[in-house]
Amino acid sequence: MSAQPKDIRVDDRHPDVEDTLEVVRRGLSAKQKKLPSRLFYDERGSALFERICEQPEYYLTRTEIAIMRDHAADIAQVMGPDVRLVEYGSGSGIKTRMLLEHLQTPAAYVPVEISRSALMESVAGLASRFPGVPMQPVCADFTQPLRLPVAARPPRRTVIYFPGSTIGNFEAKDAVRILRQMRAEMSVDGGVLVGVDLKKDPAQIEAAYNDAAGVTREFTLNMLVRLNNEVGTDFDVSAFRHRARYNALAGRIETDLVSTKRQEVHVGGDTFAFREDEAMHVEYSCKYSLDDFAQMAAKAGLSVAQVWMDDERRFSVQYLVRADPAG
Repeated sequence: MSAQPKDIRVDDRHPDVEDTLEVVRRGLSAKQKKLPSRLFYDERGSALFERICEQPEYYLTRTEIAIMRDHAADIAQVMGPDVRLVEYGSGSGIKTRMLLEHLQTPAAYVPVEISRSALMESVAGLASRFPGVPMQPVCADFTQPLRLPVAARPPRRTVIYFPGSTIGNFEAKDAVRILRQMRAEMSVDGGVLVGVDLKKDPAQIEAAYNDAAGVTREFTLNMLVRLNNEVGTDFDVSAFRHRARYNALAGRIETDLVSTKRQEVHVGGDTFAFREDEAMHVEYSCKYSLDDFAQMAAKAGLSVAQVWMDDERRFSVQYLVRADPAG
């Protein structure tokens, strides 16, 4: 029987106000001020991200959807029947729908999403479209170890699905940690299906994070709006600007919120000073060569079993398995 949105199981690791305040205090106390990108995703942030995906400069989503449209049947065949599909950061569920259409008798779909509104909306749509697939949504931060719900029937294998190039939002050591966590949560003969953005013309990459309509700017600044509303900070949103630049040496987009004047921000009882033009880091978006990513996966005990790409090799969907099948 499919779960309805009201049946969402709330994981007790979901951050509360005090957790978020501590994260903000720690980030603003650092020598290089920084806030984690997960703070983007309240209800408005999730909606703005969906709008980013529709912008002409943002090639990533269109390209990944095209790959799934062309290869979802092949991907499902590689994964096999009776899969429990666990998705990190479920979002709108468009790519998931393409996969579920081709999976043979999936044992369960377990979306893990920090934004409750995005999770409920996605599950409602998928439960309606796939009434025979047990839905077990979990509202939690997927960057922390998860307690996955027990599947209604034993799956043949568990596959972690991590679409959308989100793996690129983590620095290398954190990306390896996330991949190791996936390896622990998938079954012994399971896998990881992950979206990986590839290195290409830097101008094309940079344009994707500086769309002409300014949606990405609005999305980035919404992090401050959210913190003001939810935890009582007093960021002057009008006194910060969005900046996203490609660092070719590091192979990544570096997104900052830059203070346009000298100012102070209050977080609980603490005060933090910003200099004029001081940058607060809010997100990395790493780009990889195929070799780069294979080497990083190997550090997590995973090997690349198969890669699907678009004709221009802008983006990839990769299936990873344990590097040591016995372990």
